[in-house]
Amino acid sequence: MYIPPHFAETREAELHRIIRAYPLGILITGGPDGLDANHIPFELDPSSGAHGTLRGHVARANPVWQQASSGSEVLVVFRGADGYVSPNWYPSKHESHRQVPTWNYEVVHAHGTLTIHDDEKYVRGVVARLTRTHECREPQPWKMKDAAPGYIDSMLQMIVGIEVQITRIVGKVKLSQNRELRDRSNAAEELRKRAHVALADAMERALE
Repeated sequence: MYIPPHFAETREAELHRIIRAYPLGILITGGPDGLDANHIPFELDPSSGAHGTLRGHVARANPVWQQASSGSEVLVVFRGADGYVSPNWYPSKHESHRQVPTWNYEVVHAHGTLTIHDDEKYVRGVVARLTRTHECREPQPWKMKDAAPGYIDSMLQMIVGIEVQITRIVGKVKLSQNRELRDRSNAAEELRKRAHVALADAMERALE
């Protein structure tokens, strides 16, 4: 990934924050038919491995778990907040008329080693943790025990666990850092007016 120095995000805690906030990753693997991409919600365990470990699951019918064997090198891409930025939002544009449109975004590339877990205990644990994480916002969180045990058992048989131990993590946050402070601040304000709250928050954090 091309990363100009002013857009580089090297703080691992911040990269982990983006992954947690936007957990739907794109798992990119190489197989007999070339590159493949699968969209998978991951959980991040920051305490496992040098840079953390990603865990998730795929449908048993998905050939990725057989075509990309354990030990293969993979890439998982997480896209954070993003959105269009108009040059009209930059106060300096109205003085110099030397600004153009752009697209601001946050992205994390997690390189790592894949492990396949065709194991009921493993997938049960992954599903339980993902459920707790995403149901906690609900007034009455759904729990696995709310479904009939036999039904849960049959559903778990239809998925296979995957794990990616992160060996290298790279981040890029393109948030108008190459513009004047007044331009960056006003662009964030204009995004907030248009309900692009996450991107506005990210731009304001970059001002700190």
